[in-house]
Amino acid sequence: MASIWRAATALTEKQNDYDGVEFWSNPERTGWLTKQGEYIKTWRRRWFVLKQGKLFWFKESTITRGSRPRGVIPVASCLTVKGAEDILNKQYAFELSTRNATMYFIADSEKEKEDWINSIGRSIVQHSRSVTDSEIVDYDSKR
Repeated sequence: MASIWRAATALTEKQNDYDGVEFWSNPERTGWLTKQGEYIKTWRRRWFVLKQGKLFWFKESTITRGSRPRGVIPVASCLTVKGAEDILNKQYAFELSTRNATMYFIADSEKEKEDWINSIGRSIVQHSRSVTDSEIVDYDSKR
């Protein structure tokens, strides 16, 4: 578990260098979620921004070009996103899993939870494709 959080929170040396993602402008989804800390397993409320295959989190909801994320998760490294109420015994909980670890989040409502699961799920599919459109060969069209 610690390794994924280290990878997710390892911010680059250069300020504002997040693979060119302008997280402050036109994000795919934003909102408050409560997430579990990496080392001290307390729950903390954070503002999340999903954009271009990256899930950023911040302490404040006012995001500008100068804002520094508290962490970033590249969704292409994620395998699943699904409800986790039964696992955590907490209402509106969901999990985001990679090969090595699982992270837990709590939304403010059932609708928010489902919206986040759907948005992150779509992003996982879009950004973890192993075959690009240019690599697809349509054998039927080559007669």
